[in-house]
Amino acid sequence: MTDGGARRPIRSYVLRAGRMTPAQQRGFDENWQRWGLLHSDGMPNFAAVFGREAPRVLEIGFGMGQSLVAMAAAAPERDFIGIEVHRPGVGKLLHSMAEAGIDNIRVYCHDAVEVLRDCIPEASLDTIQIFFPDPWHKARHHKRRLIQPAFTDRLRHHLKPGGILHLATDWEDYARQMLEVLSATPQLVNTAGAGNYAPRPEQRPLTKFELRGERLGHGVWDLVFRHEPPGRQSGA
Repeated sequence: MTDGGARRPIRSYVLRAGRMTPAQQRGFDENWQRWGLLHSDGMPNFAAVFGREAPRVLEIGFGMGQSLVAMAAAAPERDFIGIEVHRPGVGKLLHSMAEAGIDNIRVYCHDAVEVLRDCIPEASLDTIQIFFPDPWHKARHHKRRLIQPAFTDRLRHHLKPGGILHLATDWEDYARQMLEVLSATPQLVNTAGAGNYAPRPEQRPLTKFELRGERLGHGVWDLVFRHEPPGRQSGA
């Protein structure tokens, strides 16, 4: 990716300043050793990390983690990997996990592009979800949006055959771009039919972004695509 003529690596985030609250700092300090994962450790054995073999969900950019904790609590039979670069959000997630007694989430506090490249095996995920990524609403900033062809092509390599890529946004322009990019990504099939958005799946909790969008009169658009590699029949 280039910006202003200088080459810049693709990033899944923009670093923002933010202090951790005492509860967030305590959540981080008390629980990181138990639930945190380090990019520098390379590719882990996730069955050993979770202590079992189970369907595996990756969420990129979980914010403060409320919806991720809710999904993990509602699906104890699934294992969740969360990636978030902002330490206050990671601290809040860890604090919420401890309060709720949730043990089926593991967390990276690192850039998602590098975590995918170095820590997540290909064809190992049942679901990848990215909810309400930064829309970069000014036209001159659209090139900074996370959902770009090279990134979605990388995502589908990490999905198992039949795995699901689920995106959501409350910006209509970004939804159109997402639909265009995903529809052009090899081996991804729109579960709602070509050119259509999906109804909100029940397993995605209503988030503060969605409620904010409703208050502002925005819609919310879900996109649910399935990985269909060659030789695999749709719906198999």
